Amino acid sequence: MQKTVNILNKKARFNYEVLDKYTAGIVLTGTEIKSIRSSKASIAESFCEFNDKGELFVINMTIEEYLYGNYYNHKPKAERKLLLNKKELKKLHREIQVKGLAVIPLRLYINEYGYAKLEIALAKGKKLYDKRDTIKDRDNKRDLDRVKKSFK
Repeated sequence: MQKTVNILNKKARFNYEVLDKYTAGIVLTGTEIKSIRSSKASIAESFCEFNDKGELFVINMTIEEYLYGNYYNHKPKAERKLLLNKKELKKLHREIQVKGLAVIPLRLYINEYGYAKLEIALAKGKKLYDKRDTIKDRDNKRDLDRVKKSFK
């Protein structure tokens, strides 16, 4: 196989409190998977949404056009269907409607069989003071590590 592809949504854990994680497959075309294998994708501003039929789609995920794709190329910001079990889809749909939670992508990767997978999370948005606490904790940990390093 090729090198491992691991595309992260770095701001997701800062902006959201992750409650539950799922691994979903993605319906892709040939040029899309080739672009993902060359790490030409971004999930930084993407989110997941249900349609009228109860299917889950990832919206605003950017997969750059494949360099050698000519007229068979795909749209970079198209909606892409996510593949989950019916039981998981119903649970996610129910949680979103009742509690007002969001489904956000955390990580896009290629598994050992060569399939593109998207790790999604059921998440609750953080308030401003929660974000400040996160920043404060991160700074304190960094300072503590610096002090520990100087004493060694």
